[in-house]
Amino acid sequence: MNYNKVSVIIPILNEQKYIKKCLDCLIEQDYPKEQLEILLVDGGSNDGTKEIIAEYLKKYSYIYLIKNPQKTVQHAMNLGIKHAKGYYIIRMDAHAQYAKDYISKCVEYSESTGAENVGGTTVVRGENVIQKIIAASYHSPFALGGSKHYDENYEGYADTVAWGTFRRETLLKLGMYDERLPKSEDDDLNFRITESGGKIFVTPKIRSVYYPRDRFFKLFRQYFEYGKWKVAVIKKHKKPSRIVHLVPMLFVAFIIIFSILSFVFPIALITLLSVMTLYFLLDAYFSFRSKHICGFLNKLGLMYAHMIIHISYGLGFWTGIFKFWNYKWV
Repeated sequence: MNYNKVSVIIPILNEQKYIKKCLDCLIEQDYPKEQLEILLVDGGSNDGTKEIIAEYLKKYSYIYLIKNPQKTVQHAMNLGIKHAKGYYIIRMDAHAQYAKDYISKCVEYSESTGAENVGGTTVVRGENVIQKIIAASYHSPFALGGSKHYDENYEGYADTVAWGTFRRETLLKLGMYDERLPKSEDDDLNFRITESGGKIFVTPKIRSVYYPRDRFFKLFRQYFEYGKWKVAVIKKHKKPSRIVHLVPMLFVAFIIIFSILSFVFPIALITLLSVMTLYFLLDAYFSFRSKHICGFLNKLGLMYAHMIIHISYGLGFWTGIFKFWNYKWV
């Protein structure tokens, strides 16, 4: 293999719970350390994260800490790209653990496929009960529409990957991350890659495990923001929305409108009850056949997680419609 210089960029903010495990995984990578740099871009952590990192900085000369006054992920990535010396940029997340050959495989598949963005399928796991339920929802076609990068066995081209490996020159040519997008910045970047004729490749040979939100209210907030900023990406690129993005928005509108109408029109109440019954039957079907969570109560919890994702994304999408209605992207 041709060992090109690799820059790993990890945006961080209050990652005390996960940062040690993440860094230990990176130290154990089989990629030559003289060809590796790890750039931790911190948005002002105050939970002990920086103190943990300080111990690693003393021991490992290829680990660096960069301040991110703007705090957000897209600013962190752009700061990291500007500081990076690598031929390849690998974006990573502190909430994940990585196989020892993760970096090697990223480089191998980048070179063998020629794709502008390469990554692994998203394997999501939990440590406590709620986090395990939320992790199961990531792999559920009822929650996320069956995206290819959530299929643990899929290999091939896709519209996005988990995090991603890029050539630094590609990111610079594309103008790096859009700093106006605090969420959905990956969607925007991947869209620009494919619009410029580039390819995005996913393989399960690039192995990592991601730990999602561990509270339902955090899941709600996460998908509300995803829905809101998805509208911004759609409006920016003037592309039609995929049906999977519209269904939650229409579902929320249906619930609100028919709940109001049901006070006046009996047929509206019947329609509302019929549709909601069908929804809960589908929710139960996909939840109870999930292979990613066991136990009756946990299956019920997965039904609840599905509903949170749909309602929060739908509400966020409507918020985005009103927020970006007259926004001018230049």
